[in-house]
Amino acid sequence: MRNKCILFAALLMLSGAISAKVVLPPMFSDNMVLQQQADAPIWGEAKPMKTVKVTTSWDGKTYETQADKEGKWKLSVRTPEAGGPYELTLTDGQKLVLKNVMIGEVWICSGQSNMEMPLEGWGKIMNYKKEVSAADHPNIRLLHVEHVTSTQPESDIKVRDNGWQVCSPQTIPNFSATAYFFGREISEKQNVPVGLIHTSWGGTNVESWISGKVLQEMPDFSNVVEEVRAMPDKTAMKAEYLKTLEAWNNRVDEGFAAGKPVRAEVSLDDSNWAKMKFPGMVEEQGLNGFDGLIWLRRTVDIPASWAGKKVQLILGTIDDNDITYWNGQEVGRTTGYTIQRNYTVPGKLVKAGQLSLAIRIVDTGGGCGMPNDLYLRSANGEQISLAGEWKYQVAADARKEGMPPKDMSENPNLPTSLYNAMIHPLVPYGIRGAIWYQGENNASRAYQYRELFPLVIENWRKDWGKDFPFYFVQLANFKPVSPEPVDSDWAELREAQTRTLSVANTGMAVIIDKGEANDIHPKDKQAVGHRLALIARAKTYGEQIPYSGPMYHSYEVDGDKIILSFDHTEGGLKSGDGKALQGFSIAGRDHKFHWAKAEIQGDKIVVSSPEVLYPVAVRYGWADNPVCNLYNGAGLPASPFRTDDWKGVTQK
Repeated sequence: MRNKCILFAALLMLSGAISAKVVLPPMFSDNMVLQQQADAPIWGEAKPMKTVKVTTSWDGKTYETQADKEGKWKLSVRTPEAGGPYELTLTDGQKLVLKNVMIGEVWICSGQSNMEMPLEGWGKIMNYKKEVSAADHPNIRLLHVEHVTSTQPESDIKVRDNGWQVCSPQTIPNFSATAYFFGREISEKQNVPVGLIHTSWGGTNVESWISGKVLQEMPDFSNVVEEVRAMPDKTAMKAEYLKTLEAWNNRVDEGFAAGKPVRAEVSLDDSNWAKMKFPGMVEEQGLNGFDGLIWLRRTVDIPASWAGKKVQLILGTIDDNDITYWNGQEVGRTTGYTIQRNYTVPGKLVKAGQLSLAIRIVDTGGGCGMPNDLYLRSANGEQISLAGEWKYQVAADARKEGMPPKDMSENPNLPTSLYNAMIHPLVPYGIRGAIWYQGENNASRAYQYRELFPLVIENWRKDWGKDFPFYFVQLANFKPVSPEPVDSDWAELREAQTRTLSVANTGMAVIIDKGEANDIHPKDKQAVGHRLALIARAKTYGEQIPYSGPMYHSYEVDGDKIILSFDHTEGGLKSGDGKALQGFSIAGRDHKFHWAKAEIQGDKIVVSSPEVLYPVAVRYGWADNPVCNLYNGAGLPASPFRTDDWKGVTQK
């Protein structure tokens, strides 16, 4: 009997040893890229006090450490020059092998919706079908961080597809277009594998991406940071949100709270509803400045051959949140304006004859509508278009009823919330640098951005323990063109971005020529990625190439003229379209700006106007959507600027 007990105990011990297995954060997976020629950190969890070993196939070396009392462990492995594929073997009693690992250049890609904008999906960038089909790049690897918020710094992170993906036409469509075009050029020009860590969230403020420890140094945010830290957990906040949402719905939407919204019923008489065309946005069709709740309805004939078979209801992206009804029955609901709506309608709901579709849309700010292709698709691929005329009724205008409550448990604009959940868990993964495209959300606080944006860089660099390259995109031109010189919050935000170049090891991609008046999301993301890559190629990888358009340096007054000097004039100063220079304005002591004549004289520009005899200041491209055409010989546009420091519209 005693021998049997000893044998049983031995088997238990053996079983425990066999079941032991190292647990890794999701950024350590098959297909990952480790930063070349670096001491690359690797960390995870194991059994408490257990020895963890990591063996690298590129040199056969084994690294060893011991997990602490909580089972956490961390070590660094020395990586060689770029190459691969390799394997990493980890063991804590049981072997775990990471395969198809590349050594190369790793970049974090972050910001708001213009960084998030995918090649296909809701983005549909310029020539997206061609770009997607050509995206067969096994040396480029993609890690897509999911949208998550937190009021406290997190150690765990959530990513799509359980880890790194090899870049291909199948994996690229919903990945950041800017990040992809940047990484593609770096990979091609440097002949190295590239890992792109995409962690961004549309419509977010810069303060969401800064830690509480750093952000509280600013007086504007010291109290807010403490309030965020003191917030209840997500479960409590979610419960409070659902309670207030129910009250709001009861007040503005008949029958909704009881699960039987009147406006979704097939029998509803909607003959007196107004009409609107989709795809489209409601603001462009008479509902200027709309926020709130709107219902859309239309009918469509379903052929007999479709009856009893499942149907795909394709609605693209909807701005912001929808619940969709098929003959009065809910068939899908989605929160978030960047997410594709592709609802599967079960065959039991599909009947021949007239179908009544109803869509309940809640808009919490910004645009509202359905901008993408709308159609039904049968099981055998037949399609019925839903484009054209829809009926609509505003159930609640936020200007009268108040804004619908926001879910604070997942509020990405809560200061520190995205740093806590989408940046902090990545530290200290080995990286070369970061690219950043954000600022639209902070335009109304552009002067404050002068302090906030450098804090992002300082914060992240301190976390990673090195002054890594940080390259960013200046805001594009957007909104209607102003016929006369004007003040502009977007111009002031661009100026704040330009001032950030005083921070060491930074660079700015100017895209003042790539925006669109009616679309805050420019489609030419190829140019954005290329201009960011030019900076990295020159400043990080040492290529002797122009990487910036003309940058204002200084001025001098000469009688009734002002003479401007510039840096980055490679190939000379030029008009981008061969016409006279545009976008310059000049002012005297009265601070009134007038359009000016601007002439290129060597590497300087002489600015004057018959309306200003005693000039004191010049501005260039100073508007939301300026018409301006100054370039250098390398074909790169000049950054907007001003010579004055007069009080701005966003200055307190």
